[in-house]
Amino acid sequence: MKDGHPDPSKLIAKILDSPKYRALGVNPDTLMDLIQQELPKHASEKASLKAVKRKLHNIVAPYLGEPDYNALTESLSDIKDTAVDSDEVRIFCRTVLAQHASTDERLPYLESFYQTLFEATGTPRTLLDLACGLNPFAFPWMDLPISTQYYAYDIIQPRIAFINAFFSHIGLQPLAENRDILASPPTQHADLALFFKEAHRFEKRQPGCNQLFWASLDVDLLAVSLPAHNLSGTHSLIDQHRRLVHQNLPPNIVISEILIQDEIVFLIEEPGGQRHG
Repeated sequence: MKDGHPDPSKLIAKILDSPKYRALGVNPDTLMDLIQQELPKHASEKASLKAVKRKLHNIVAPYLGEPDYNALTESLSDIKDTAVDSDEVRIFCRTVLAQHASTDERLPYLESFYQTLFEATGTPRTLLDLACGLNPFAFPWMDLPISTQYYAYDIIQPRIAFINAFFSHIGLQPLAENRDILASPPTQHADLALFFKEAHRFEKRQPGCNQLFWASLDVDLLAVSLPAHNLSGTHSLIDQHRRLVHQNLPPNIVISEILIQDEIVFLIEEPGGQRHG
């Protein structure tokens, strides 16, 4: 311990070796970021560890009980017709997308979702999928060319390895990366960045963090999607999420919004300022 505080590297090792997180492959940068936030607030290692675990659970809870990525990778290798629009690929991707609530909810309107989105944004040549989850498996419904540079970022390493295996199998460049985008925002320039159903969860992790995060991105357009209703569908969240987005906008930013089924999508132009062109 230094100055009465526990060693962060030992806390990270202790958390990563716990039964709950051992197989999840959480990015250590996420833990370091949480520890640096929580360590000054607590007098003991036990209290620090408890606070860090509580925040970590909020971040990864939707992904506890992860799919068996080894089994899915084996199934992927059995796909013979690797064309993006083949029935084999689409059936496989639907199976994957159904395994997480966020992407499963979008399945009934998947094709119209991306058609409406790209009508508003234009067709991106370079795309960032921020905190991507399983969303890259929606690629067969995006109607994008195989030459698209699709950068996907997530903190769960086994998921990233699976996404890259999928990208390679269908002919996309394997550009998925294990990265905590809040602790280490991507520097890749892109026409469009997707930030789906995560901004409200980022606020719980670190209130007010979205403003600095969005401003750090080198993208022409940022699409922030948030749920339009609560989980039971009985209460509108549009005004609440509209306030969240507007409170985190960098100065002098142009924004528009579109409602696609049960998601409100905020389109934020050049959140990091004009850097290209």
